[in-house]
Amino acid sequence: MFLKGKTAIVTGSTSGIGLAYAKAFAAEGAHVVINGFGDAADIEKERAALADSSGAAALYDPADMTKPDQIAALVERAVAETGGADIIVNNAGIQHVARIEDFPPEKMEAIIAINLTSAWYMMRAAVPHMKKKGWGRIISTASAHSLVASPNKSAYVMAKHGIAGLTKTIALEVATDGITVNCISPGYVWTPLVEKQIPDTMASRGLTRDQVLNDVLLSAQPTREFVTPEQVAAFALFLCRDEAKSITGANLSMDGGWTAA
Repeated sequence: MFLKGKTAIVTGSTSGIGLAYAKAFAAEGAHVVINGFGDAADIEKERAALADSSGAAALYDPADMTKPDQIAALVERAVAETGGADIIVNNAGIQHVARIEDFPPEKMEAIIAINLTSAWYMMRAAVPHMKKKGWGRIISTASAHSLVASPNKSAYVMAKHGIAGLTKTIALEVATDGITVNCISPGYVWTPLVEKQIPDTMASRGLTRDQVLNDVLLSAQPTREFVTPEQVAAFALFLCRDEAKSITGANLSMDGGWTAA
């Protein structure tokens, strides 16, 4: 349990990739703070399971990732109740699919706030605590769309390109402080976020569900397979090891060969 005594805060972690991150950190003994929306009973069940797995603290915080004051309070709570904010995973995300002329401005604003701006506020709140300890790991879930574009996803692509740039910038700022800053760019991962965008893609492109899965989503990945949340979480876990301390400022693709083309 190489993370015993450390605290991992994972945003957007009540399901999908975020929950997989939390489970991976807990299995290595970390205190874990999960965040997100969902059924209260389901969230409590997952929180209790994380505590059982880690033998450490597992907290749930409902901070709204569009509210900077709530983001700062989330970090301060983690420090007060577990002793640190050693690992930050910026994973909260939403999606909307539409041509730009049909894209509701409020949807664009929400995507930028949750997918990008929240990561900036999380880093701003956590970095001083990491500097005090001389150790920290900041990991953001980017996307293959941080490197390439797809039609009808203007806000999401904009946000994910922003995550890549933010990662590089903060990595340079903290390069001598024992803190690494990286982002992981998965291809299509089978999560509720991907599943929810299928109907919009069907409508915007006039396709069936099978056509969206095979001709739109998996067509981009030469492996013809979805990435799994557990694979992404295992990658993040490696980035927390001492063996990975020279990996910083990197945008790490995990996309079944999508961006190799």
